[in-house]
Amino acid sequence: MKLIHLTDTHFVPKGKTLYGGDPRANLEAAVADINRAHGDADLVVVTGDLTHWGEAEAFASLAEVFTELSPPLQLLIGNHDARDVFAAHFPDQALDENGFVQSVRKTEAGHLIFLDTNLVGTHAGWFCEARRQWLAERLSEAALVDAPVFLFMHHPPFKIGLPPLDRISLQEPELFADVVLPHASRIRHLFFGHIHRPLSGSWNGIPVSTQRAMNHQCWLDFTAEEDIAGSFEPPAYGVVLIDPQQVIIHTHDFLDKSEKFSLRDSPVQDWAIRYSHP
Repeated sequence: MKLIHLTDTHFVPKGKTLYGGDPRANLEAAVADINRAHGDADLVVVTGDLTHWGEAEAFASLAEVFTELSPPLQLLIGNHDARDVFAAHFPDQALDENGFVQSVRKTEAGHLIFLDTNLVGTHAGWFCEARRQWLAERLSEAALVDAPVFLFMHHPPFKIGLPPLDRISLQEPELFADVVLPHASRIRHLFFGHIHRPLSGSWNGIPVSTQRAMNHQCWLDFTAEEDIAGSFEPPAYGVVLIDPQQVIIHTHDFLDKSEKFSLRDSPVQDWAIRYSHP
């Protein structure tokens, strides 16, 4: 299976900018690049913060761009999104029985479980009792058929060592862990968004990762206690290659404009040309 993971598109109404950047232009470039290089992907997953303020006009602009995407699309919502407005503009995206943006795709690679960590009025993540019960049932279903599991969510359920971001990560993470950890050996990877930084590691033995956002990033500053410093480091998406033995994730800086050249030849006359290819 090949998945594309991108996150935090932060759309604003068409024609508007965000911090001086253009989220739509960046996503249009990402979609074109995915169609060109990864049109064979089984799924493109966007892990939340689809818009910046949740306006209908922003969701409408996002929907326009995604009409050009070739592979199938799975959307999650984040703390910047409005659940009802999202549902109105993406009626094909599944909701659970309680109206949360949660669903499962059962594939040959395993069960892909998509979670909703949005709570109106806060940028922090929340996963209430109803959502925990829903997840517990989905994990039990996977166990019954011995299926591997891949989790997708917006807020990380752990701290990353950056205090301003840690304060708005998933709240009550121990309750989330109580549901997930009994199935940890089955969970092959947890994909998330929210932090606008490339990050990978493990949480209670579960591999985790995220990508840079589409418009603006959070600068890596371990000394900051209050403000979150922004930057315009380039956006990226992840190319996820899954087989029974491994999960490989390539981070692709699709807007990189640096010169591309064969490593058999140097683009300039320098030390590299001392060694010729046999």
